[in-house]
Amino acid sequence: MSLIYPLIAIRQIVYYLMERCSSREFRQSLIKMCFFLLLSLFTTIIINILLPIFILKISPLSISSSSSPFSLLIPSHIFHSSDITSLQYFCEQHHDLQTDYQRQDLLEKTLKYTKDHSQQKNISSDLRQEAEAALHLALHLVRSNKFEKARKVFERALTLDPYNSEILIEYGQFLEHHHKDLINAEHFYTIALTKQPTHRRALQLKKCTLPLVEEIDQKYFNFIDNLLKEFYRISDKNPYLRRAKRDAYYLHIYHSNGIEGNTLSLRETQYIIDTRLAIDGKSLTEQQEVLGLDLALQYVNCTLVNRLGAITLDDISAIHRRVLGFVNPIEAGQLRKHEVYVGSLMPPSANEVIEYLDDFFTWLNSLEDTRDLHAIELAAIAHYKFVYIHPFSDGNGRTGRLLMNLILMKSGFPPVIIKKSERFIYYSYLNQANDGDVRPFIRFIAKCTERTLKEFMHQALPIRYAGQKLRLNDDNDNGRNFIEERVIIVE
Repeated sequence: MSLIYPLIAIRQIVYYLMERCSSREFRQSLIKMCFFLLLSLFTTIIINILLPIFILKISPLSISSSSSPFSLLIPSHIFHSSDITSLQYFCEQHHDLQTDYQRQDLLEKTLKYTKDHSQQKNISSDLRQEAEAALHLALHLVRSNKFEKARKVFERALTLDPYNSEILIEYGQFLEHHHKDLINAEHFYTIALTKQPTHRRALQLKKCTLPLVEEIDQKYFNFIDNLLKEFYRISDKNPYLRRAKRDAYYLHIYHSNGIEGNTLSLRETQYIIDTRLAIDGKSLTEQQEVLGLDLALQYVNCTLVNRLGAITLDDISAIHRRVLGFVNPIEAGQLRKHEVYVGSLMPPSANEVIEYLDDFFTWLNSLEDTRDLHAIELAAIAHYKFVYIHPFSDGNGRTGRLLMNLILMKSGFPPVIIKKSERFIYYSYLNQANDGDVRPFIRFIAKCTERTLKEFMHQALPIRYAGQKLRLNDDNDNGRNFIEERVIIVE
């Protein structure tokens, strides 16, 4: 009986609905409701699914390296000019950026001569947050026209997080716009691209600054070329020039060994070379380093400079055999068979050394790869690549500097001297090259070349005094400049 009453109620409801459906007004209301439901469904599909797909397909910003695909449209970067931030500009340059990406893909397939940033120790989240806070403060100071304070805060941010692309780019733009320092700005853009090769802002900014920086560098190379022409106007028979060249020979050995930690003075170095006698109370190993570098420099000057043909691995091994022959005759001229660390840099493994050397000598002797490089550029890059490979267990720096001077002398330049007192600057520029920008190191070698040429020309002046003799000035690295160290003192 309990089930009869619900069934009766359901039957009455069904009869009621059937009577209502027979009316015209109800049918019209039902049709309208269905129509609005279908319209709402289609609208939802179009807004949430089809429209975003259509926008992503037509917009070049969809391949942005930032977390949000439209983050470049946010006017938070105060150094952006209107032509860079506009969507129209990006559409016009999209093809060029795709070409840059393709070139980067090719670079990734070749051997790399830079640090592997993926293996570097990660920055802690606290340091990263502090660096980002410093960046925001620096941007606020720039908006307040407090440029000196802003620069210090930018440098602080870079110290905390040296490979943060946003900090590198913002600091580069700050230097470019407020200090007119295109060279350092381009350097920071390059480091940012080393960390993130497809970073759109860095690609655009580097593309704008690189031609200007190349023009500045080329003007400096032209200036050095003019100095070289002036140098060649001096007669080879000039006694002052001949003495200056002899002094430069001692100085090269003294400074090159000194960079590696040798403590012998310039006078002691000269005495060992001239007499082949040992000095009491001095390290025998350091004195053997002098004899080894003397023998290697003679081999470069007398054999390799005037020889036609390519520079080969046998030539480098022969140089190294002489550099290290007195100190470690077993390892001299032999490629390393173990892993090494150079500061924070881990060079290629022992198994990869041969592959890297083959690639290096192929590049060095290829006219297609090197014909557009100035002699100083070629010598500096060759030196950097060689010490990056670090093919020997010891003596790579001295061998690399001899290789650099061999390339310079084959191009008509005198051998360049990197001073012992410039050791940390020299290593700093090599580290910048390890980070991905070799241009600062090239400029450093160019400055050393300019200094060497000016010194030879200065010492070749025909100033003579009767009854006076010449002697080589000693160098104790006591703060005197290069000219004072290299001057021939008259007694």
